Amino acid sequence: MSKTNLHANRPLSPHLQIYKPIPTMVMSIVHRITGGALYFGTLLVAWWLIATATSESQFNVVSWVFGSWIGLLVLLGYTWALVHHMIGGIRHLVWDTGRGLDKHTTTKMAVASLVLSIALTILIWIAAFTVL
Repeated sequence: MSKTNLHANRPLSPHLQIYKPIPTMVMSIVHRITGGALYFGTLLVAWWLIATATSESQFNVVSWVFGSWIGLLVLLGYTWALVHHMIGGIRHLVWDTGRGLDKHTTTKMAVASLVLSIALTILIWIAAFTVL
């Protein structure tokens, strides 16, 4: 038997193109993406802290970048990623206790984590602009 025949008869492993996206699967993927985005956001926080400790001119550069519309958009995304990732972590913590594992509850928790993360991000930004 040739090598090509061996590979032709092997079953395909299910993957994202096979499964219909459900809320828990989408939130799992988004949780991983936000975790990766937090690495980038942490670099921004480090840049701000270093600029604060370095000089006024460096701080002014960082303030200008973060104060631009694109900087504010990035900070908004970072805020949402941070909040969403935290809520996803709490959801996983609840699951680790053995609670909320039935299909109906996991779907409700997935949708709630998205809604809650957006609502909390909006509240954080309202509070930040109120203080400023």
